[in-house]
Amino acid sequence: MPATRSADCLAGDDALARGAWAEAREAFERTLDSRELPEALEGLGIAAWWLDLADLVFDSRERAYRSYLARGDRADAARVAVWLAWDYWAFRGEGAVANGWLRRARRLLDGLPSCSERAWLEAREGALCLLEEGDPVRALALATEGIRIAQEAADIDFEMLSRAVQGLALVASGAVSEGMSSLDEVSAAVIAGELTDRVVIGLAGCYLIAACERVRDYDRALQWCKRIKEFCAKWGLRPLFAVCRTQYASICMWRGTWIEAEQELCAASDELAASRPAMKSDALVRLAELRRRQGRLTEAAALVEQTPPHGAGQLGRAELAFDTGDYCGAAERAEQYLRSVPLSNRTDRTSGLELLVRALTHLENWERARAALVELSGIAAIVATIPLRAAASFASGYIAMGEAKWDAARRCFEDAVDFYLQSGAPFEVGRARIELARALEKVGRIDAAVEEAHRAKTLLSELKAELEAGRAQSVLDGLAALQSTARPAVSKVKSNELTQREIEILRLVAEGLNNQTIAERLFVSDHTVHRHLANILNKLGVATRAAAVAQAARRGLLR
Repeated sequence: MPATRSADCLAGDDALARGAWAEAREAFERTLDSRELPEALEGLGIAAWWLDLADLVFDSRERAYRSYLARGDRADAARVAVWLAWDYWAFRGEGAVANGWLRRARRLLDGLPSCSERAWLEAREGALCLLEEGDPVRALALATEGIRIAQEAADIDFEMLSRAVQGLALVASGAVSEGMSSLDEVSAAVIAGELTDRVVIGLAGCYLIAACERVRDYDRALQWCKRIKEFCAKWGLRPLFAVCRTQYASICMWRGTWIEAEQELCAASDELAASRPAMKSDALVRLAELRRRQGRLTEAAALVEQTPPHGAGQLGRAELAFDTGDYCGAAERAEQYLRSVPLSNRTDRTSGLELLVRALTHLENWERARAALVELSGIAAIVATIPLRAAASFASGYIAMGEAKWDAARRCFEDAVDFYLQSGAPFEVGRARIELARALEKVGRIDAAVEEAHRAKTLLSELKAELEAGRAQSVLDGLAALQSTARPAVSKVKSNELTQREIEILRLVAEGLNNQTIAERLFVSDHTVHRHLANILNKLGVATRAAAVAQAARRGLLR
């Protein structure tokens, strides 16, 4: 190879290492002006990928593939084939073509000793298997094989990428502790600077956030979203940044910061439409969910119609059917969604099951509703996170209400409120309080029902969740006629006013007593004390016991 062309290729490699994508493109194109080398074509494809130049990505990589193959370099050709599989999926949404490239890569690597290219194939195929087919069992097998091969090839980057896929697959199957441990190891390797491949680093972080989302561990997801956004901003990885923004928006939605969620989703949708149009539907589904929560159902329906008729889009259609009173349609769509999700993919099934329970309860199809609840409760027990326990409690309360088991419903909805409060999910708290108010009415506790309905309305109105706030008002209207005319209207009680019992408990907290000691002092259960404290934090708008004591002291409530 002439020295000048070799120097240009080396310059391109150096530019890629520095993240100077435009400079790398120019260097590789100078090389190709003289001679079509597969290394230069592959380098050009990498630079174009970072620059979001889709046409150049496909052209340079397909030429590199053919050139490697003509030279007899099967492993190199397979490496590019795996990239092309990803490209056809991300840029064009052509899953069948992507699968064809994966099969071609596997064929080329057959008979070759363990190598980095084989680990790359196993990791990428495992990830696509989980993301496209929702199959954690096969994804786990592929990732495990990727780990073994990467260790034999002494490739730490692809070993950690395979471990990240392994962790996500384990979490999806319900093995949360084991899966998170695997992802923690990857995180440690990233933080320690053991990994050098920026794509691998970005993907590993993305999989960690996705795992947190599946079990609704939003505190952990928030920390990693910030890290990944900083990483993407530094290296100019716009598609990964856009995906991260959609994940961050879900955190904002859960926490009730809906303006920020809307900003992130709109921006992510625009970015993905420009760079990876096939990946845009995820942002649209999440934006549709935000609109649904806001009660803007027409807009939500228009957004969800732009998404594929399966997966999360199908679940969004089911939720919209429920909100419009089409319980039969909601149940049918929820069941259709669940049929597409393997039983082994426990975390993806939870939202469909929770909706199915509610829809079937309205249809008074008790047998199918209980069957869905059994599966949901089983998943909550296996995954064992507070948000999923909340979902199971809420669904249990729904069935109990439908079966006129009022006191059982009350207990379930009280637990759901407690769990959602602990999870920092105001929309879910408001929705659970509405149902708790309905249960309290049925057991004759009208004043308590009014208080819960008021709290729900206040919270949902602050969120601007118009549909659910309207439901809370409807419950209040129904309760108004039942209130004793001899007593002051409870509807005038401020939603943030502490009860005497709550003040009493807060005074004991101020003395430094723990929940168990307070329970013993007041002759109540630990659960009752915990529930009162959750209500106190909610009313005062603080997150800790110390903050609650400080605010109560400022108000003069502890005298």
